[in-house]
Amino acid sequence: MTEMTDDLSAPLGQKTQRRKRRFRLPFTAMQALAVLLGLFLVAFLAIALFTDNPFGGEPIARIALRPSAEDKAPASGAGKSEPAVKSASQAPSGDNKTVTIIDGSSGKRQDVVIGSGDSADKAGTDAAPAASMVGIDQRLLEKSKYGMIPVVADGLKPFTVYAADADRAKAAKMPVIAIVVGGLGVGAAKTTDAIMKLPPAVTLAFTPYGADPTKLAERARAQRHEILLQVPMEPFDYPDNDPGPQTLLTSLTPEQNIDRLHWHLSRIQGYAGIANFMGARFTAADTVMQPVIREAAKRGLGYLDDGSSPRSAAPALTAAQSMPFAKADFTIDAVPTSAEIDRTLVKLETLAKERGMAVGVASALPISIERLAAWIKTLDSRGIMLVPLTTAMLKSKSD
Repeated sequence: MTEMTDDLSAPLGQKTQRRKRRFRLPFTAMQALAVLLGLFLVAFLAIALFTDNPFGGEPIARIALRPSAEDKAPASGAGKSEPAVKSASQAPSGDNKTVTIIDGSSGKRQDVVIGSGDSADKAGTDAAPAASMVGIDQRLLEKSKYGMIPVVADGLKPFTVYAADADRAKAAKMPVIAIVVGGLGVGAAKTTDAIMKLPPAVTLAFTPYGADPTKLAERARAQRHEILLQVPMEPFDYPDNDPGPQTLLTSLTPEQNIDRLHWHLSRIQGYAGIANFMGARFTAADTVMQPVIREAAKRGLGYLDDGSSPRSAAPALTAAQSMPFAKADFTIDAVPTSAEIDRTLVKLETLAKERGMAVGVASALPISIERLAAWIKTLDSRGIMLVPLTTAMLKSKSD
């Protein structure tokens, strides 16, 4: 009956085609996507709940240590397991390796020496002083939760002990210039250039960042450079302009800023003083700057103000603490061209002759190092003495 009806209603001369039934899925695409997402979430929760991974997926390093015969032998009081790193104490001295462990949340660094008897036994302690810190007076180190930080001991101060050698009697009788090259520690190539191409009388300032600031700082001291530590402080346009992790901030309490200062102080050893790294807002605020200056003075350090903020409270605050102090008169490479650098160096000479002392700061740009190295060779003929920053600070204090 249906076919007859179709034939009667169809146009004359045309055959009708039967409609094909389309196959339909019992669910929609959105429903399928929802099911897949649900399965993924269930799998993720199962892994998180039932997988024993205390590192939360962070990359880890495993070191295989082969115990010596002595370690394998049973000892009295058996039953207590010895630390795994103890077996490394018998390794030949030529096989010594240093592993640096960095806490991702706090930035704390811990150097563990594998293969050295003394250091290996201390591997579990916080920031045990590395045996390679040549020339570091262990009496002037104090343990903090971040590592070793400077301290005054036996009447000795880091400012005095780590000041570079200089003829201070001669410096007292003639115009002197101190040059501080900063921003070191980040970028091994530029840091090495500054260390090797500039004479020992140039003071080098290290930031607390970089892959291995300790090694580079030790190399600088081995070349008889005096070194400073640059402490990142809050600029006016923070956080758009961020000096880096653990920056000292005006919004923090004095205790929090001191805690951050200790983190920075632990990054390298053997520095005579600290300097601000940025910090126009922070250095201008007496209430937050005073505890930092007081803490640094208590630890026997000097302070360099890089001169970038005319409102800095550092001169008055350091004077109140009888703290060695200097303020940079010129940023030598504010305009990093040969002509402008040479022009600024002439201004530095003029000021030194007028006032008896001048301080210039620069970064470790190749052009800056090149022009400084050439200019320094001419100073003797101009009747000006290049001195480390500590010598300039002491001369300023005696004038």
